[in-house]
Amino acid sequence: MKKIVILVTLLSNLYLINAQENGSFYGGLESNSQWLQTDKGLNFVAPEDQFRANNYVLMNYNLGKFTAGAQYESYLPSGLLGYSPIYDNQNDIATYYFNYKDENLDITAGYFYEQFGSGLILRSWEDRQLGLNNAIKGLNIKFNATKDLSLKAVFGKQRYGFEESAGTIQGIDADLSLSGALNIESVDIQLGASYVDRYQDTNGNEALPTTVGAYGGRLDFIIDNFYAGVEAIVKDPDVIVNEEQISSNKLYDGTALQVNAGYAKKGLGINATFRRLENFSFYSDRFAEGNIYNQQVVNYVPGLTKQQDYLLTNLYVYNPQPRLIIESFDQRSGEVGTQFDLFYSFKKGTSLGGKYGTKLAMNFSYWGGLDAEYNIENRWYKAKFIGKGHQLFRDFNLEIKKKWSKNWSSVLTYQNVIVDKAIVEGGPLGKKSILANIGVIEATRRFDNGKAARFVVQHLWSEDDRKNWAAGVVEYNFSTRLALYVADNYNYGGVDKIHYYSVGGSYSKGNTRLGINYGRQRGGLICIGGVCRFVPSNTGLSANLTVAF
Repeated sequence: MKKIVILVTLLSNLYLINAQENGSFYGGLESNSQWLQTDKGLNFVAPEDQFRANNYVLMNYNLGKFTAGAQYESYLPSGLLGYSPIYDNQNDIATYYFNYKDENLDITAGYFYEQFGSGLILRSWEDRQLGLNNAIKGLNIKFNATKDLSLKAVFGKQRYGFEESAGTIQGIDADLSLSGALNIESVDIQLGASYVDRYQDTNGNEALPTTVGAYGGRLDFIIDNFYAGVEAIVKDPDVIVNEEQISSNKLYDGTALQVNAGYAKKGLGINATFRRLENFSFYSDRFAEGNIYNQQVVNYVPGLTKQQDYLLTNLYVYNPQPRLIIESFDQRSGEVGTQFDLFYSFKKGTSLGGKYGTKLAMNFSYWGGLDAEYNIENRWYKAKFIGKGHQLFRDFNLEIKKKWSKNWSSVLTYQNVIVDKAIVEGGPLGKKSILANIGVIEATRRFDNGKAARFVVQHLWSEDDRKNWAAGVVEYNFSTRLALYVADNYNYGGVDKIHYYSVGGSYSKGNTRLGINYGRQRGGLICIGGVCRFVPSNTGLSANLTVAF
């Protein structure tokens, strides 16, 4: 009730400030629901709350330079499987804000989303598919000091379900266009600097620091078709926390380094990224360290690998490993690795390009744990900058897109992947690695009046884990509004020989879209933008409704 009163007050004040101007409402509704069913073939027993739903209603009102809004959320009777249980049986106004913005000043009070640089030091954002919303409740000020210098300042507490984090976040960020300030036209040079800290009551524990800060700088430049950038961050010393318990009162600092470079012109693109993370988890509550639901995370540490979207190419994915753990059952101190992308377009009319041209995309990524020496008894470690740490993930994939005629096009994909089994299942690292080869053939036939048919055939070869898989998808678009599909993942090489079947479709009209599907959900990690959440195997009916207004 208190949040509703605050919202009404904000909207009322907004109206009184400038009642003579015409305001506008805009927003949206999203509803995701499941009806779970017991499935003996999966050994899945439907929970007592068979029907589950995540619902979001976003309302914004703009009046001149002022905007106010709120988001109502309900998770009744429970949230979807794989989402944090803190949302179960909850409904309320989850976020609200009041904003003033002109050419040089942007001030937000209430809940806000913000990012410093690439997000490696601070990023608050929402992703409903991941069940992630780490908005900050407080004050966000952005100021354009000059045409070349912009400043940001944030202060507040992070959202944690419908409550707030125990720690307080504050930070400042500066972006300077050095080229603009010095009137350099041949090179575009951007400089940035950030500071973010968490203040948290220690409850009388003198071993704990009240404030843990992170300091970072970045440099980006573009010369003709070449671009490069580097970002480096140092985090103040803090204790190690595992499963909400302090495992050592010793203090350990953390570091992050990311370097990227690339070259791009018409028909050719090359990009390479290097990243090293050492003890670089950062949460608004130190006791949230390592939680599997990505709650109260301050910064953005995505998996820098190709984001796959086929049924089998996303079976073995990579979840970043920035944590420090010094235990008898597991020792790790971070990760180091690289990703390389190559894009090339064969010109039309050439032997490889054909009449319509051909597009080639190649990706390689490698990630390993830091090469480090550990003393478990004394909770001591020393890590090398790179060294020869344990291999966590290696992926090579090749994609060829080809248009054969006005109506036919195809995509061929090959992937060779190696992943530490613990990355997929969770738990201590160092288990037997999984090696898999995946091949995908996709063909699309277009017809008149928006009609199209899409066919996908996939196969995964592996001697490890659950052995071989086969998968297929048939999708037909009756128009630009209506589409139906049938899909199946068949784990024929495994012990139980399981089909993960699914059938469904979607209908769109204007700003409204309804999607429905029934079938089995294969358990494992679901990753979006390099951030993952675990979903258990289940069977049932799912629906998604989105409305924008």
